[in-house]
Order: sequence, then C-alpha cells, then structure tokens
Amino acid sequence: MAPNHRASSTGSFIEGIVAARKELDNLALSTPDSSLDGSAGGSAGSSALGSPAGALSPVTPTIDAPVADSFAFAFDIDGVLIRGGRAIPEAVEAMKVLNGENEYGIQIPYIFLTNGGGKTEEERCKDLSKQMEIDISPAQFICGHTPMREMAERFNTVLVVGGEGEKCRQVAEGYGFKDVITPGDIIKHNSATTPFRKLTQDEYVNSRERDFADVTIEAIFVFADSRDWAGDIQIMLDLAMSKGGKLGTLSETMDEGPPIYFSHNDVVWSAAHDNVRLGMGALRRMLEVIFRDVTKKKGKLHTHAFGKPQVSTFEFATRLLQQWRRQQHGLDAPPDTVYFVGDTPESDIRGTNAFDEHADNEWHSILVKTGVYQDGTEPAYKPKVTVPTVLDAVRYGIQREIRKRVVSSLKKDLLGEEACLQALQQKGSAVLSPMEERSQPILG
Repeated sequence: MAPNHRASSTGSFIEGIVAARKELDNLALSTPDSSLDGSAGGSAGSSALGSPAGALSPVTPTIDAPVADSFAFAFDIDGVLIRGGRAIPEAVEAMKVLNGENEYGIQIPYIFLTNGGGKTEEERCKDLSKQMEIDISPAQFICGHTPMREMAERFNTVLVVGGEGEKCRQVAEGYGFKDVITPGDIIKHNSATTPFRKLTQDEYVNSRERDFADVTIEAIFVFADSRDWAGDIQIMLDLAMSKGGKLGTLSETMDEGPPIYFSHNDVVWSAAHDNVRLGMGALRRMLEVIFRDVTKKKGKLHTHAFGKPQVSTFEFATRLLQQWRRQQHGLDAPPDTVYFVGDTPESDIRGTNAFDEHADNEWHSILVKTGVYQDGTEPAYKPKVTVPTVLDAVRYGIQREIRKRVVSSLKKDLLGEEACLQALQQKGSAVLSPMEERSQPILG
C-alpha cells in the first residue's frame, strides 16, 4: 500500500490543519494550476519541473518499499526514453524514481506501450533493460504488434511484412500463426515480382521455397517498418488486387483482396536525425493512394491499424497493467489514475485523451519535448500538461498525486469536524471549538 500522507491528528483539528498545510508547502509544487484540476493545455515551461537538478531527492529504497496503489505510469519509448538507440539521460533517472529512489520511498507500477516492433517482446525488453539500467519484464511491455497475437487463430496462411531478416516471421510463429510467408519467399519463387530488388545471399538462403499455385493468403500483417518500401508495396498491391489472396490472379471488382493489418499508424517518428523520420503510417498512406490510382478508384482496400491512438490498444494496455500490478505488487484493484507519457500528439496524446473519455479510471496525458513534438508549436491534440523530459513527467505525476491526497485528507478532516459540531448542536449541548476549548481555564 502507498504511504499515508494524511496529517497526524494527535493534536486538535487546528493542529492537523497546520500540519497538513506545512506538508503541502514542503512539497514545493511548481505545476501550473490547469494541470492540478485536470484541464488541458498546461505547460511546465521553465519551472522547476524542467530541470533534472530539481528532481525528487533519491533515497536508497528498502527491500519492502511500499507501493503506490492509486496510480501508475505508462510510457512510450522512442522520443521519450530512447532517441537514436541511446537512452535519454533523464529517462534513466526517471526509472530510479519509479523504483523507489524518491523522497517518499515508494515504488510506482509502470508499463511500456510502444508502436515499435520487429523483435520479440523478450528481445525488446532485453535491449531496453540495458539502456535503462534496470530489469524490464515482457509482462509489462507492449509492442505495436503484441495485440496481433490474439488474431493467430483467425487465419491460416498470412503474409508478414517488415523488420530485419527473418525476425518478424519468428515473432509471428511465436504468437501461434500457423503458416507465415514473407516477401522474400514470394521473390524467391518469382524474381520478376520486384524487378528492382534482388535478394541478397542470406535472404535467398533464409527465404522458404514453395509453390504458390494453390496458396491462399488470408491476411497481411505489417509487423514492423519496411526495409524495402517499393518491393513490399508491390507485393501488397498484387495481393490487394487479387482474387481472394491468390498470387498471380487479378480481381474484376478489386475488392476481394485480403485484409491488411498495420501494427501502428505513425506517419513519423523520432530517431537520431534532427528531423523526424517516416514511419509505418506513411507506408500505409502510400499503399492506399497507389491502390486508388491503379484501380482508378474502382475497388476497396481493406486496411486496419493497431497501436496508438487506437482505443483497443489502450484497452489491451489496461489489461496488461492490471495483470502486472497483481503479479508484481499484489494489487487487485485498478489504479485511479494512469499517467501516460508520450512525445507524439497525433498518437500518444490523441489516444490517451480518447481512451480517457470512456475508461473507468483516469488516463492523464503528458507530452514531453524530447521527441516528435516541436517545442513552441501548437499540438494537434492537447495534453493535460507539457513538460521538458520524462523525468519531469514522473515528478509531475507524483506531486499531483500527493497534492490530491493532502487535499482529500484536509477535506475529510474538515467535514468530519463539522459533522461532529452539528451533531452536538442538534442535541443542545454546549459545544466549544478546539480553540475555544484551549482558552478555558483548567479547573483544579
């Protein structure tokens, strides 16, 4: 359980008020008022939140450090924790704070929700653990393609696109997909499929030989960013215009192709380059435009996206967070508030705000300035608060929760005292306030 920050009531009610006010003052909060009442558009600006030096004072956590049960965090990765394959320094410190190195000595549950993919969750966690200098479990990690494993029983033969080498095929087979084909398999069968792309020696060896004459591809899954946009678009276009997913056929209606599932819809993402880089959402847009032009708007392309900002992805994250809290911390009840920290207004903030509208608990969006979002611009989807780094986001969330707890405690004490006074007055008793009581002479 989280530590109780309610003021001690060993003295009078007035003393409790004074103690609580002192506790609130000692928090040295620097958050904007709009962020405290949940209104949108707050910004940390150049406040104390903006400096790692102003972060929570770290302490060495005890083995049985108490756990915050009323709130949790969820983090995007690229542009929030990692940039260009390297850890953002404030992110390493933020993880320490969450794991108990803070002035309250509490641990705070957290999960990771990224649109990235291309590796197994175990591999991604191994990489992130090294970068963040902590142990991260697959049980607290969601890739863009993680929810796709729930579709493994729906389709028999599927085409998996994207990623390096055979990794995405291995991920799909690990999810339980029965028959997984890659673009390399198709090119190996017929090199004329992609006239400007030839398989490397390794690709040729790893690609599987098969006769596609009687193969029906029931669905296409884009697990990770394509390494060959032209070739992959060509193959997906061939299948989209086929008769029921059979290569080498051409539909007359142009609406018989298999559905195409993208693990996310981010048009851009934050990498090592100063400018944003094109992502899977751009690939999807290109495919849709090319299909429309080639078919002269005759047919219909069946595309779907997982990942943020899809509400279904946040629902998946809610289930994972609840399982993680129960497994790791023994908490059965869901948190009252989940703070989601992201760098992309169009996916992170949009998705969090949309999910918050109908979720049973509060999902509080926090935008950081270390990734896609450009400081000084007006985000298309407004967060509850904007802060410089993920460390500031963690500090903001903790302070907001402490303030909520203190204010709630003061209200309870105030209402309790008033109810007692009213009850005694209704009975006609002589009621003295604690201050009046103290002013009475002591009888010997």
